[in-house]
Parts: sequence; C-alpha cells; structure tokens
Amino acid sequence: TRSPRPAMPPKQKAAPKAAAASSARAAGGTAKLDDVAVVWFRKCLRLHDNAPLIEAAKSGVKHLCPVFVIDPHFGPGHVGVVRYNFLLESLRDLDASLKKKYKSRLLVLRGKPEAIFSEMFRSGKPLGAAPPRLLLWERDTEPYALKRDEAVTQLAEKAGAEVKTFSGHTLWDVEEALKKNKGKSPSTMPGMVSLAKAMGEPALPLSVPGSVPPLPKGLNDFPVPTLKEMGYKESDLAKDPKPSFPGGETAGLARMAARLKDAEYIRTFEKPNTRSTAFDPPSTTILSPYLKFGCVSVRQFYHGMEKAIAGKKHSQPPTSLKGQLYFREMAYLQGLSIPNFDRQVGNPACKQIPWNKDAKLLKAWEEGKTGFPFIDAAMRQLRKTGWLHHLARHAVSCFLTRGDLWLSWEEGRDVFDRYLVDADWAINNQNWLALAGVASWSPPFFRVYHPAPKMDSALQVRDPEGKYIREFVPELRGMPDKYIYSPWNAPKEVQEKAKCIIGKDYPKPVVTHEKASSENIAKFKKALSSAGKRPAADGGGAAAKRARKA
Repeated sequence: TRSPRPAMPPKQKAAPKAAAASSARAAGGTAKLDDVAVVWFRKCLRLHDNAPLIEAAKSGVKHLCPVFVIDPHFGPGHVGVVRYNFLLESLRDLDASLKKKYKSRLLVLRGKPEAIFSEMFRSGKPLGAAPPRLLLWERDTEPYALKRDEAVTQLAEKAGAEVKTFSGHTLWDVEEALKKNKGKSPSTMPGMVSLAKAMGEPALPLSVPGSVPPLPKGLNDFPVPTLKEMGYKESDLAKDPKPSFPGGETAGLARMAARLKDAEYIRTFEKPNTRSTAFDPPSTTILSPYLKFGCVSVRQFYHGMEKAIAGKKHSQPPTSLKGQLYFREMAYLQGLSIPNFDRQVGNPACKQIPWNKDAKLLKAWEEGKTGFPFIDAAMRQLRKTGWLHHLARHAVSCFLTRGDLWLSWEEGRDVFDRYLVDADWAINNQNWLALAGVASWSPPFFRVYHPAPKMDSALQVRDPEGKYIREFVPELRGMPDKYIYSPWNAPKEVQEKAKCIIGKDYPKPVVTHEKASSENIAKFKKALSSAGKRPAADGGGAAAKRARKA
C-alpha cells in the first residue's frame, strides 16, 4: 500500500516590494495594510480539510475574517431554487460552526467579487479601517473562476497584500496531474487509473484547526440572506421532496459517516447495478451535492473508502465508488485542458453535429411533458428535488439529443445546470458530451435508450408497478401497471377508468421513438461521414456494452 502524500504547499503570490506598494498606495489612495487575513470561502464550505483556514490560523495575523461573497452571476437567472437553498443552508451551517468552535462567524458579502475586493483593498471596507495583508482561498478551475481569481489576485498585488491559494476540491492538484500526464487529460478509465498510480495516493485530509484568530472588533453582522432576499420564492421549494438534501458540512459528514459505516455497501458498490427509479431512499450515496459545494472533503471520503475495503474483496473502477471519484477527477482534468469544453464549436473533443433548434420540444422535455412517462417522471423529479439517479440522467440526455428529439446537448446541459443541486461545470459538460454521443468517451451513437424501458433494460428501472412514475407524474396514478410506461397503448375505456385521457390529461408522445431514433442515427452517421470520421471500431468499451442492453 502506498503512503498518502503530504498536503500540497500553497501557491503563493508574494507582495510587491515596499517601494512599489508605497507608489501604488500614493497613486490609488490605498490605505496602510492591517494585520488581518481574509479566508475567502467559495466551494470549500467546511472546517475539516480546509487548507486556507489552517494556513491563516498559523500565519501569525492578529485577526481573521471568514468571508463568503454572494456573486450575482449565480442568481435566479441561472440557478434553481433547490440548489440556491442548499447553498444558503450550507452557509448557515458554516456560520454556526464558526460561532460554536471559534466564537467567530461567516461574513456574507454581496456583489461582484472583483468590486468587493477592489474596495476592500482600497479602503478596508466593509471589514475594517484598513485593507487585509493576507488573502487565502481554495483554487477553482472553472473558466469563470479563473478569470475572476486572476482579477482579484491583481487587486491584492497592487495593494501590496499577499495571496495564497490551495488545491483541495479534487483528489490531486489538477495542474500537477496534467503536468504529470504531459498536459493531456485521460479520456478513458484505464488512462485515469494509470495517472492515479503515477500521482500516488491522495494527501490525507487535514484536521480542523484548534483555534483561529478573532474577528476585528466593531464589524457589522453581514448575515446569511434568505431566499426571498435573493429573489426566490420559498413557495417554489417542494414541501416534502424525495430525496431531500439539507445543506451543509454537518449534514454532509453525517451522510458520509453513515455510508462509510456500511463497509459491505462500499465494497460491493457497482454503480450500473443501482436502481434508477429508487427515490425514497435512493440507491446511491447522494454525496454529490456535498462534494460539489465542498461541504465534505473528497479526500476524506476517498480515505474512508480505502479503510472500508482494506484487505477485502471489492469492486473495481469504473463501476466502484473509487471509479466514480476517478470519473470526477477526469472531468476536472478535461475541463481545464480541453479548449471550449462547454460548447461544440471550437471543442476538439466534440464531434460537430448539426442539431436542430425547437423551443417547443425543448420546453416539453424540460417540463416533463413529452408523453413518455419515464422521461417525464425523471424531468419532474429533477425540477422538484434537484437530483436524478445517473441512469435517469442518461435516459433523458439520450432522449433529448441523438435518441429522439435531435436537440443540442448544450441546451440540455443548461437545463441541468439550472436545476441540479449537484450541478458541477466540469462534470455536467463531461456527461452531456458523453451521452450526446459526440466525445471519444461516448458510447456508440447508434446505441440508444428506449424512452419506455423494459424491466431488464440497462437503465435498471426494476419498477414494474411504476411507483416512480406515479410519484412524479400524478396524472397517471390510476393507470394500470400494464400501461404505466406506455399509456398511449391503453384502450379508451382503460384511460377513462384511470381518469387520464391521453392527449387531454396527459400528453401524447411528442415523437414516435422508433421512427425518430432511426432517422437520428442516419443523420449522425451522415455528419460523421461529412467530417471524414467513422464510428469507433471498438464499440466504446464497458459503457457501450451497457448501452447495447438498453
């Protein structure tokens, strides 16, 4: 067994020389720096395994300000109410933990981070009478974040302040892993496993600091806002969502501990065998929202899993839990290294397909009104709860793109990005590229899921009574089991008895699947031929084999 590596040292931007800093202050009116450190919480919404917090605690500063900036970029126009509520709950939990352990608190500021820190480094406001001398955060590799962080770094340097940044959202430092892999991201699980071996065991998670410097005196509260204050309606939250996700480190650690306690579950987990229609409770860990926001440390989960499987027979990547973390890692590597990863145009990893534009069909899909109950149940579950089993995500993604509707994966990606509580830029794009059939890691484009799946389908429905459909598509609750997945086949008298007339109480199918999928396969093949490309001869590996059974 390889020993875990020590935690990576911070990336550090040294303060400019004193003369240069004095010149900048004279020109821009920057105040004298105060003996204050600001820990800028972004995704790392936790106390455990928090390198910026630990570094600030031992830096020798007189005061420490834990700060979260509510960026209007991530607001009602882009983020659904379920995910935003999860964020606010996570901030409240972090605030409560800071109060309980350190008698400190989270300072929640609102505005564009560049504007917030520009004023902070100019005047010290809104935190104090003078700017902080040290700013620390956990690195983020999304394009928006990279641009934002570079701007804030330049503001700090101009003011003479020091910036320290740390890897912590992934198992390994993304830039270091890419360097180890000669600048390229793996596109297969064997490639990712090889890179993992080359990188060595991930660093052990860091302990929660025993103490941190106090807040400066006289600060305003800067409390966590309400949904209403952020432009959302609390009435839009489902009253009893299944599953439900209380946000925050406390809930995340409890969920993770409960899963890790079940060593048999950890050892035998194989994701393709989990049931897509299980919702109360789900058949997977449901840790993805907590990993997305950094409420729990991915390194803590990894090492907890390693302890659970040590010396015992266990499942292997890509289907094991470790395999799921490797897929996550691969997405971050791809997102940083592949140009235009989030779009078709200019993306070297994406086949160029002439998708249609059809606002009416897109709306029917998004609202769960396609006339295919399994697809509609999944989309309504997404909108109501913010979560979908991965195979349900596969089904609706394939249906929107190459399977039935022939609409762009980018439009589906945007819908997922709005509603998913675990929406993650890199993972969301990686998955949509895969399910649209346009990436090298995609299953073969000609293997499509049937939107009225059988019980032995690779979609792992295993719900002959249609409990999942009846939960999320209430119009069909009276429909007999025989017709629950294809109610358009029910005789008129059966529809009348079920109080659900197809075409009136529930939509007719928006397409004829067999016809649409056949036409789409032909269009896809033609697009590849026009581009001088051929379908992969190897059939796409394990993912393709599972898709063939659909």
